[in-house]
Amino acid sequence: MRKLIALLFAFSTFSGIAQKSKPVNSFAGFDTAFARILKDWHAAGFAVAVVDRNKVIYAKGFGYRNIEERKPVTPNTLFAIGSCTKAFTASILGMLRQEGKVDFDKPVRSFLPELKFYNDEMNNQITLRDMMSHRTGLPRHDYSWYYFSTKSRDSLIQRIRYLEPTAEIRQKWQYNNFMFMALGAVAERLTGRSWEENVRERIFLPLNMNHSVFTIQDMIRSDDAAVGYELFKDSIIKRTDYYYIDDAMSPAGAINSNVNDMSSWLITWINGGRFNGKEIIPAAFVSEALSSQMVVAGGFPTTENKDLYFANYGLGWFLSSYRGHYRVEHGGNIDGFSADASFFPSDSLGIIVLVNQNNSVVPSIVRNMIADKLLELSPKDWNSYLKNSVAKAKSAEKDREKSEFSNKKQNTAPSHPLKDYTGLYDNKGYGTIEIALLNDSLFAIFGKHKMWLRHYHYDWFQPFENDAKDGIDTSDKNEPIQFLTGMAGNIESATIVFASGLQPINFIRIPMSKEMSKDSLRKFVGNYELSGIEMKVYTRNENTLYLFVPGQPEYELVPIDKNKFSIKSLTGFTIQFNQNDKNEVTELLSIQPNGTFKATRKK
Repeated sequence: MRKLIALLFAFSTFSGIAQKSKPVNSFAGFDTAFARILKDWHAAGFAVAVVDRNKVIYAKGFGYRNIEERKPVTPNTLFAIGSCTKAFTASILGMLRQEGKVDFDKPVRSFLPELKFYNDEMNNQITLRDMMSHRTGLPRHDYSWYYFSTKSRDSLIQRIRYLEPTAEIRQKWQYNNFMFMALGAVAERLTGRSWEENVRERIFLPLNMNHSVFTIQDMIRSDDAAVGYELFKDSIIKRTDYYYIDDAMSPAGAINSNVNDMSSWLITWINGGRFNGKEIIPAAFVSEALSSQMVVAGGFPTTENKDLYFANYGLGWFLSSYRGHYRVEHGGNIDGFSADASFFPSDSLGIIVLVNQNNSVVPSIVRNMIADKLLELSPKDWNSYLKNSVAKAKSAEKDREKSEFSNKKQNTAPSHPLKDYTGLYDNKGYGTIEIALLNDSLFAIFGKHKMWLRHYHYDWFQPFENDAKDGIDTSDKNEPIQFLTGMAGNIESATIVFASGLQPINFIRIPMSKEMSKDSLRKFVGNYELSGIEMKVYTRNENTLYLFVPGQPEYELVPIDKNKFSIKSLTGFTIQFNQNDKNEVTELLSIQPNGTFKATRKK
């Protein structure tokens, strides 16, 4: 009963207050102000739309969707909306709950058994509500999907069991894209339809969001699509490649839309889940989604902004108090694009801002300027305020770098020849890194990303982005990679710190396999004796070498050098065959972490 009362109170708070319409002349002067914002922040362009109750009262584009071709932004220009996608995914689950197909407070594995977490406590307790409100105990682990992308949602689901938590369940709010990807997978399992089909049929079609698409390919086929840009050296507008998030991670951030379509989305939320008089999103879910499920942070007001406070999260939405008004919003950022969808449910006001600039503050500035005017608040110069804030942050970062003590040891060298570091390094929660030697330098290849490794000291290397068009950028620092040597003296693994609070992620080395003909392999076949134990080396399918030791499983041998093999299933174990001056194989050396053991070949 207490829960029911709370829900009824929340819904009446958001939906039961009649508001007067916003005056048409409220937007006077915005064109000049928005042009200044574009200039001050070196942004290519943006589109903005404003919703008043159930209608769009303002929609306009500024700047260019494509600078090189001087193509202007329009209200129909498609942008990547990034994590604004999350509320769509959460809404699908809200609809399925209304249909009796799912329970938010049962363990998620009741609905998706193949989803496994790091430990049994997480397996037994994590619910859909925990996932939708970012309180599972898992930190972001974003490099797992960003660097090691895949088109297989099942593959990403399998990675989750290896992702280490940094907090107890429901102890701490920690944003996590993996959880919304998994929510999409739950919807797919319950409906037998893809996440894309669910969103299109249940949301896009009834809301007349006819331009919105799920893939970059479909976006760029449009005759009104934005190109993504980023800032280089704080003032140079640089075109950036699209990030194809429209693969396995789609439910967390793949939608591409325009401000006209997104206006219909905000109208639906402002009206308690209804659009054109028809319920699209269940009212009960709307109320829960817009009510606090988890505290994000303390959200204390500052001396500069005494009327901005509390920072909570609902179900796919951030919640805060904006100058005395209840605000619901979610941002989105993906390579070359930034977005913000916000609405004030008690004021029946919605604002959507889409920008083709990477990691941009423009959406926040534009949103706040419009909100101040339409909510009849005292004007605040958000543009200058954020410019000063960014300048202070950059100055503080420079001061920190100047005062930072370098632990670099001078005049050191790697412990091995560079070729010994090459190979594949694998982590089951992330993916596979290839370390390659090109000319006289090592490079790390993370999926589509390629980084030059500059020696730092000992077996530590500093990675720098190596762009095919712009070359190596040494101004952008990344966490160093440390290579680790095993007892046998070989490079066995590499560790990388991908996020603060996380233990270094350990990638186990898989030596690069070398092609070897069946004739070359045949010379190693035979029986070898070690301390009275007879081992057998043989081929299968003529092109794969195996080692069998009595009482142990069969070991597949992977060729890594002329007469040297790694044991596929064992890290740090290699087999080396020695020959006499007649090129006859006479012995087998088993090189292990605890020593090297010689077995003589039997004639």
